[in-house]
Amino acid sequence: MQAFHSFIRSVFFGNYFYGICAIALSIEAALQQYVPLNELNYYIFIFCGTVIFYTKAYVSETTNDFKNKRSVWYVLHKKFVQQSQWILSIIFLISAFILLKDKWDHIFYVTIAQWIVILIFPMVAILYYGINTPLLSKYNLRNTGWLKPFVIGFVWAGCVTVYPVMYYSIATDTIYQITFFGFLLFTKNFMFISVLGIMFDIKDYAADHNRELKTFVVRVGLRKTIFFIMLPLCIMGLGTFMIYAISRNFPLFRILINTIPFILLIIVAYSMYRRKTILYYLAIIDGLMLVKAICGSMGILLIK
Repeated sequence: MQAFHSFIRSVFFGNYFYGICAIALSIEAALQQYVPLNELNYYIFIFCGTVIFYTKAYVSETTNDFKNKRSVWYVLHKKFVQQSQWILSIIFLISAFILLKDKWDHIFYVTIAQWIVILIFPMVAILYYGINTPLLSKYNLRNTGWLKPFVIGFVWAGCVTVYPVMYYSIATDTIYQITFFGFLLFTKNFMFISVLGIMFDIKDYAADHNRELKTFVVRVGLRKTIFFIMLPLCIMGLGTFMIYAISRNFPLFRILINTIPFILLIIVAYSMYRRKTILYYLAIIDGLMLVKAICGSMGILLIK
């Protein structure tokens, strides 16, 4: 049992679960946009990139706060984390090489508009942590409290909604088009993941208050954050999906199964009144991404 608990902590604290969610959401988005799934190396690339990015902030973690179980885990497993980052980085580069090996010449046919779409998400992700130079170090989107969850939502929505279709179009030498349906799907994912980001800000309320980081919950309080920010965003995300579903003439069962993650999101939002453990946030709140991906994929695969 102890070994099982240790494994679970490693999966969530080590950010491997984020990598799983990135793969699942990428598959869901491809299915919902009726685009064939990419080859295995693509999903390995996405998994490694996600874990490396999220672990970056914790590689050099030190703490005197033994109540912070995540920080304590990183201190105790520092060597393992560093080795994992090196291994994942090597796999990331190898998978990138394999993806481009037979398709590098296709890059010459990528339009300027496509390059803008490709580059905007990693650029925003880099600015999330900040660029360690005297000129650019102040541009750290992570320290802009109210903006932080939307930055996270924007990057996630781009990587799991736009990239699977973009890569497929480049690999097959077909034209990538920004469609109304793709925009609605991007907006739905953006709203959903942004709400999850706000939930994590609630977890960090005390630390953010001490740092004078003006997150929503620090600015307006817990109740207003839930009722006037989180719930309206949930409704907007659900409304966007309903527009998408009706315009695509989705069967009733497909609509119902895709509303499950939004209903759970609202239920979890209400539960934020009580303080939770870090594993609750990582397993339950982030787990909603996996639930959403499973429901969305089932809606496509089970109903023709």
